[in-house]
Amino acid sequence: MRSEGDMTGNGLRRLLNEWDPIGVGDEVPDEYDCMLTPLLERLRRGAPEAEIADFLCRELGDHFGLDPVLSRPEAMAARVIAWWHTAKEAEGTRSRGG
Repeated sequence: MRSEGDMTGNGLRRLLNEWDPIGVGDEVPDEYDCMLTPLLERLRRGAPEAEIADFLCRELGDHFGLDPVLSRPEAMAARVIAWWHTAKEAEGTRSRGG
């Protein structure tokens, strides 16, 4: 059985690979793993959407050398926050036996 951390990390990895700002998510499934821990830390402490978007902008520009505007980090931040809330609700349902 997988731990909650593995399931959450894998869910976020899938989401980042769907976003795939550099276009290699299908060939290199761990390409965006450098963002997993920083994003999960922010999500766990309740960071606002603007902070998530700012982090994504910096990663795209500084780490990947991309123009962040083209990848719409604000829209991705909204998706990440929505995914997080859904994942936490599902976790609560599982822990209650539902």
